[in-house]
Formats: sequence, C-alpha cells, structure tokens
Amino acid sequence: MEILFEDKDLLVCIKPIGVTSENGMVQLIREHLNDNLAYVGIIHRLDTAVSGVMVYAKGKPAAAKLSTQIQNGDFKKEYLAVVSGCPEEDTGTYRNLLFKDSAKNKVFVVKNARKGVKTAELEYSVLGTQKCDESDISLVKVKLKTGRSHQIRVQFASRKMPLLGDGKYGSRTKCNIALFSSAIKFKHPETKEEMYFSALPDDTFPFDRFDIKK
Repeated sequence: MEILFEDKDLLVCIKPIGVTSENGMVQLIREHLNDNLAYVGIIHRLDTAVSGVMVYAKGKPAAAKLSTQIQNGDFKKEYLAVVSGCPEEDTGTYRNLLFKDSAKNKVFVVKNARKGVKTAELEYSVLGTQKCDESDISLVKVKLKTGRSHQIRVQFASRKMPLLGDGKYGSRTKCNIALFSSAIKFKHPETKEEMYFSALPDDTFPFDRFDIKK
C-alpha cells in the first residue's frame, strides 16, 4: 500500500490488486497506523481485482462529509482502462440501466427500469490504440458520472469491448483486469481545500503497450 497523502482527517493511498476495499484495506491502514482499533471510514470502493487511488477517513465527521460529496456528485473519479477493440468515437458518453445479480456477483445491462435497476453514466476518451495479437486494443480514460458496481467493466463489455483480463465480462486475455483508478478530486472535509491525487498503473501488460505520460 503506497501512501500519497495523510493528515489527521484522511489518508489517500493506492489500493493493491487482490486486497478488498473494505476489510483488507482497513487492516492495512490499521497496521500502518499501528492501531488495531483505529476508525477507518470507507468512502468509496474498488473491485478486489482492481488497483488505484483511494481515500479513507480517519474519523466519522470526515467520513460523513466525504460521503456527502459523493452523494452530491462533487467527488470526481477518473480511471484508465484497456479495452478490446476501439470505441467508434474518440470521445463519448455511455448511459445504461444496470441490474446487479448479487447471488452471481455480476451486473447486467437491462432495457427497462424495475426494482433494483439503476442508471449508470460515464464519459470516456480514447488515448491510443495498438495492435495486440492481430486485434486492436485501446487505452481509454474514463470519468464516472455515477458509481455503480462493476460499472466500467459492464458498460464497455455490453458494447463488445470487454476490459482485457476481465473474464467475468467476456475477455479471453489472461492478465489482471486492465482497470486502474488513476485520479480522485474532492474538497478536504475540514479545510475545504481542493484536493487532487493521481497515479499511473504499473508498467505491465497491457498498460505497457501504451505511452502513458506521468
């Protein structure tokens, strides 16, 4: 776990692949603080198989204020992903109705609103396209407008562009899921200062196929 920022109210870090956003990260943060009973407020989540920038609160007041920012759409999140193929447009917006089957831990695009169905929206921009095993793969930057479970993964997969390594949603490529939480932006819960943190994924396949600038 790499620490990007820390003060008395919050901790910004890079969640490693394979660690849950909830129990796993709470344990790592408590070990970092050398306090097995420390309060760790979970503000947002990343899939266990995904890495990237996250923020955790050190107290309930900070947690409540950050959660309010998320509810109001004032907490901004950006991702880098590598998808199979290439979107038809270099930039665009995807909107879908999503339903999560909790028993299967899988999300589906559906056509009609009903109980349990939520609207999902994201913006994307294509940063580059490369050949890989005689087919195209594309690096895309994604800005979430909503924060639904598996949202990026299922919205691209439903358009026949699964993220590389995402076997659950149709990828046949053997690698870690090619999704990285690259940036978050929010206001400090106490000082109200604009906070922005960013990072890049490790230089491993498939991200190593692209010239990602620091």
